[in-house]
Amino acid sequence: MQNFSDDAHVQTEEDLALQTYFKTGISPDDVSAVFPLKRAQPVLQAFTALFHGGFNGVLLRLLVLRELTADVETPSLSRADINAKLGYLEPDALETVLSRLRSTGLLVWDASQSVYRITPTARNVLAAIESLLHVEENNDQAEMSYMLTQVAGAQAVGGVSVEQLHHLLGRLIELTEEFSDAIASGSEFQLRAAQQKWHTACDWVEKGSQIIHAITHDERADAATHRAAQAIGRAQSALLNMQGMFSRALNQIERQRVHLGQSGLSTTDIKTWLLQKDDLAALADDALANPVTPLFITPSEMIDVAESELLSHRVSAVAGALPAGENAVSIANDDSDALHELDHWLALLSKSDPSEKPIALQDLLLPASFAIASYRASMLPLLGDVNESALQGATANLARLPLIFQSKDKMQKVQDAHIAALSVASISAAPAATIHTISSADNAGKNAGTDVGNDVAKNRETP
Repeated sequence: MQNFSDDAHVQTEEDLALQTYFKTGISPDDVSAVFPLKRAQPVLQAFTALFHGGFNGVLLRLLVLRELTADVETPSLSRADINAKLGYLEPDALETVLSRLRSTGLLVWDASQSVYRITPTARNVLAAIESLLHVEENNDQAEMSYMLTQVAGAQAVGGVSVEQLHHLLGRLIELTEEFSDAIASGSEFQLRAAQQKWHTACDWVEKGSQIIHAITHDERADAATHRAAQAIGRAQSALLNMQGMFSRALNQIERQRVHLGQSGLSTTDIKTWLLQKDDLAALADDALANPVTPLFITPSEMIDVAESELLSHRVSAVAGALPAGENAVSIANDDSDALHELDHWLALLSKSDPSEKPIALQDLLLPASFAIASYRASMLPLLGDVNESALQGATANLARLPLIFQSKDKMQKVQDAHIAALSVASISAAPAATIHTISSADNAGKNAGTDVGNDVAKNRETP
């Protein structure tokens, strides 16, 4: 690149003062990490020329340079062409930007032909910036696309570096720790957000597996590159294996979810609705029709009330009168509706035959009201639960059915009068090993119930 006049002079002074940042007796040239940065001084100075100063100045310089490089048909631009392209800018502002780009070597003035030319360094810098801008436009939640693109491009031309692989490896490890923290938190909302981000990361992992495979089988790569590629492969395997951890955590939350009566609503639905409200305090508007009126009493009045209560209890104790009897309050059968619905649901599941083809969720839940469909859906995670199958009762019978419940993190619309959409899920037949485990738990539960019954019988016979 050309000399930078004032900027080059300042940079040279900084280079001379670089020793002041290091300890006494240690030279910057003795540190191996300093050499690659000093060798890349022209490129780093190009970034400094573009990004030095406030954001508005940086935006203006990038705008001018992108407009000048947009026309690829002509490698040179006259001042008249530049004025025509950037006619919406003030002449003084445009002249200031062009002067800075010339002084930093991003633009070259050809005096013989009176035209400007874009330097290769400027095009390389803009290409890197365009890649970052493209990543932001695609909203990559995992933030892996740029690093994987750099590794793929370097591998295509045979120049992948260990540093590029280390950046990708570091991002994979960060994502694994982030997902582990979300699973350990036990929060359904954090788990859902982390699972969505995990799906995005897995998409990039699948795309990068072929690249990593090519690097590990490249005879031209050195030992450090091979070790970094193998470490990336192990990190990718750990990331892909987290699907089971997400499923177990979400199933556990599904079992512990509290449903509000027979309405079909759960605490998760209430929390989701509250999170959608911008102002929670506004929900209390007009909620209290009558404000609370404070009551003030004097100590003398408090003594009078206490004396009257004390005397009334003393009189009743002296009289020895027993309180009048009252009829016991009748208690309604609270579990009749729920038990009838659960017995009906067990009968439907027992008659289903998913051995040849899994049964879709809507075929089992519908037709039904929203409350009944929600109640049935809340029971499905109990299928195949070994701990539940070892117990007694209707839910234990449900857990012992030779069925497997499989769901996906997607929704599908259904044609029903009460239900608008359902999760994409199905019921399939359980493998033989699973059926044997559930049967063993069933026998254990029955034996335990028999032992308890015998103990009860013995207790009844004992005088």
